[in-house]
Formats: sequence, C-alpha cells, structure tokens
Amino acid sequence: MLQKLFRFHGGVKPAYHKEPSIREPIGAVPMPGELVIPLHQSIGGPPHPLVKAGERVLKGQPIGAPDGNVSSSVHASTSGRVKAVEMRLAPHSSGLAALSVVLEPDGLDEWIERRPVPWRDLPSSGVRDALRDAGVVGLGGAVFPSHLKVNPGKDGKLDTLVINGAECEPFITCDDAQMRERGERIVRGAAILGDLTRAERILIGIEDNKPEAVAAMERYAAAVGDPRIRIVAVPTRYPAGGAKQLIRVLTGIEVPHGQRSTDYGVQCFNTGTSLAVFEALELGQPLISRIVTVAGNVARPRNYEVPFGTPMRHVIDLCGALPDTDRVIMGGPMMGYLMPADTVPVVKATNCILVGSARLFPPPPPEMPCIRCGECAKACPADLQPFELYWFAKAKIFGKAQEYKLFDCIECGCCAYVCPSRIPLVDYYRFAKSEIWAREREKSAADEARERYEFRLHREEREKQEKAAKLAAKAAATREKLAAAKEGDAAPAPGAPSAEEAKKALIAAALEKAKAQKAAVGTPANTDHLTPDQQAQVAEIEARRAHLKEVAQSVRPKDDE
Repeated sequence: MLQKLFRFHGGVKPAYHKEPSIREPIGAVPMPGELVIPLHQSIGGPPHPLVKAGERVLKGQPIGAPDGNVSSSVHASTSGRVKAVEMRLAPHSSGLAALSVVLEPDGLDEWIERRPVPWRDLPSSGVRDALRDAGVVGLGGAVFPSHLKVNPGKDGKLDTLVINGAECEPFITCDDAQMRERGERIVRGAAILGDLTRAERILIGIEDNKPEAVAAMERYAAAVGDPRIRIVAVPTRYPAGGAKQLIRVLTGIEVPHGQRSTDYGVQCFNTGTSLAVFEALELGQPLISRIVTVAGNVARPRNYEVPFGTPMRHVIDLCGALPDTDRVIMGGPMMGYLMPADTVPVVKATNCILVGSARLFPPPPPEMPCIRCGECAKACPADLQPFELYWFAKAKIFGKAQEYKLFDCIECGCCAYVCPSRIPLVDYYRFAKSEIWAREREKSAADEARERYEFRLHREEREKQEKAAKLAAKAAATREKLAAAKEGDAAPAPGAPSAEEAKKALIAAALEKAKAQKAAVGTPANTDHLTPDQQAQVAEIEARRAHLKEVAQSVRPKDDE
C-alpha cells in the first residue's frame, strides 16, 4: 500500500552541495588536549555543576544536573581531570560566555558502569526521568528535552509517530550518514518511541535525494520486523525537514497557530534523537557525542562523530580549511549561526560546521527598499506575510508583529532567499523576537517587584491592625479591671480588706519582690565548688570592696553641714 503524500505551502529549492561530505564513512575525531563542555546545551534552565576543579571524572559521568523539568543532564565526554568550572566563550553569535566544565582528557577513555534501563517495567515517569538523566535532547536543531515529548496524546495514544530524516538544509549530511551506517539502531529507537507514545503507526520520512539512506532504512526496518514502521520517501523541497511541514507532507494535518501536533495525534522526533533514545535505554549510554558534518571551504568534507566540548577548530583541521577561510557557521547556510571564533566547542545543537569564505558566500549586495512584490509570502512555508512582519519589526511595532504571528516563523530563510531587494528578513525577525522576549522578561521582573511591594504593604498594614487590636484588647481589659475595682470600693464584702489596705499590701509585695531580686543579683551564681586559691581571691576582692565602701561613707557630707 502506497503512502499518500501531501504538499505544504511555499518552500524553495536551493543548491544542496551534499555530495562531497557523504562520500566517506563517518570518521572518528582524535581526542583534543582540552574539552570545554558548556552546561547549558538545551532549551530550559542551565544545569547545575556537579564537579569541581581537580576532580577526576569518567566518560559518561554526569557533570551537570538538570535545573527543573525543562532541562537535561550534561555528561563528561571522556575520562580525565576537571581543570576548572568557569565562564567560557559559548557557541553563539552573541559572543557571550557560558558556565562550562573544562576537562583535561587522560587518554584512558574510561567509561562509567553502563547498564540497560528496564524501561518496559518502569512507569512512564520513570522512563522520562531516565531520558532526562541521560541528557537526550532533540538533535534536529531545536535541542528540546526529549523526555517532555514521549507522552501519549490526549486520548492516551498517538495516531502517528513521525521520525524526521528529511535533512533539507544544504551542505548537511549527518543524518544521511547516520541512517546509512547506524540505521538499525535508529529503527529500534523509533520502535521504543512508538511504544512509549503508544503510536499506532511510525512513519520515517526521508527526502528522495537520499536514495542510499532510503534503501538502507528499508533493509533495517525489515530486519527489525515492527509492522508499525514504514519508510517514506518525500519530495525534496526546502524546508521539508521542518516538523510542521513534514507532518503536513506525511499525514495531511496542518497544525494551527497556538496548538501542538499531539492535539492531533501526531508527534515528531529526529533520527538522531531516535538513535540517542535507543543507546540511552538499551545500552545505558548517555548522550556525549553526535555526528557532525564538516563542509564548505575545506579540502576534504566529511562527517565525524565528535565528543561534546571539542573545539570546532580541532575538527576543521581534520578536513583542511582552505587559506581564504573567513568565517565558521554552526548549521547550514539558511538557518545557521555565525560563530564568534573557531575555538568554540561542539555542543548538542551542532549538526554542521560550515566553513565559509568570500568566494563561497559572497558579501550580500546592498539592501534595497521593499517593493511589496509578495514573493516572500509565496515562499513562506508557514503561510505568513513576511513583508508585513518586516515593516513592523523595522519600525519596532512589536505588538503588530505578534498579531501577524511573528512567533510562527521558523526562520527557515526562504523569504530572504527569494527577496529581489536582498533584505535580510530573518535578521529582522530574530531582532523582533529577541526584543519581545527581553520586554517580557522586564515586564515579568517588574510584575514580581510590584507583587513583592504590594505584599510588603499588605504585611505592614496587617501588622498595624494586629497591633491596634492588641492595644484595644488591653485597654478593654484595663477598663474592665477598673470597673470591677470601683464596684469593689462601692460595696466591700464583709471581712474583706479595704481598697487602701489592698493597695498597701500590693506595694509591700512589690518591695519584697524587689529585695529578693536585688539579693539574687548580688549573689554570684558561679561561686560553687571553688578551689582554695579561688576562694582566697574572692575574699580579697570582697575585702577591698568593703574598704572602698567605708572610705566612701567617711567622706560623704553630713546632713547638718
């Protein structure tokens, strides 16, 4: 039975440049002299460091604990000594630093003890915890913690589980190489994900410009023998690898704005994520490396399995960067990010190290005014109006940009690719998103400050009212006593003392109490069990005190003088 395919709106067909990097099998990277492993490698809170400088760690040992539910663990990529836990340059266009564990490999590559996870016998929460602790995140680029996506749909099951092997970005072939050489583990991981999500069918979508990967995955699927799994070749069109676009092509379901694919019985994972799930649950092996494509302005493009924390320069040197190299991009030419230096480390989001030059990526021509031709809207796979988003982003009218569904933009770059005015539209959208996020953070901080201030005012007012209530109660009690005393003066009981006598008795009792307190204060409480020498010292002090008192009395002026 043939799988019916659908189309998504827009898209483009750029030059793919994939052949040079897929000619050789996946290579191994020699261990560098130093690994810099950032603790924040996925969406969510940055993990807390679990190691200190000077400690020895083993390969696969946790070095960062997840911060809350939307986070994932980080592990040592090899065995060695922790040199420092400090801020280091992060693999991000901002050029900012991130808290990182600096590891000096010892060359032994000694693993922790690895045990398979009995995931079939665990509750769903236990399996999610195992994936979180293994550091499994989405390896298609979003690096969303995978343990949050293995839940069944609204009805307790999924209709379709989609495994994304489209890999539509130019130059990138890491998924292609992985499917050719490690396809059986990918298929077994897909079957595990199907069991965890209770999916009725599992569709592995691969673009039809990867015939070797399609044939290999069909062989592996037949060997595994899971009847739910089907390999589907989809038409090559960028960005067919986008989750919503691939879901649309394979199922015909278009996920509306503000809703999730699971609301329609569909969930999507990358092939690399499927492999990581298999290794984490069946082999007890955390995510410590990934397949990375090195392409662009290099002599020998190739795919390598790279431990996290490896400097990008170390990997580029294996491929021979050409002399005119002037930039390093993490990702592809459409959605990649320019790196601040080639010394930044490889992380979980690094699917490609694209080496650039002015010859390969010429400087863009000058930006010209928008002529509102509508070509960007025709190419937008998210059915947006990019020219409107551009105007509002440029004018900093961010509220209107949100009304035009700015956050539905997947930043694929199709609009900028077809723009005749050469406007870097995606840069404007990223700017607008970052500004909105910054304002949301500021608003959230202001709201928290206002709530704290109002709570303090409320607490002060409550304490003031409580104090006033106590004073009022005390005054009422005093008035009641005075009233009772007046009634007693007016009608004394037979044989009872008069009010004057009662007052004198109270005064006498107070004087006796004061004398007792004075005597207690005058008698030291620490004079028991003294040694003879200490008793002699105390006696000498008391004698001097008595002598001084006599002298003071002898010089006191007499009353009659």
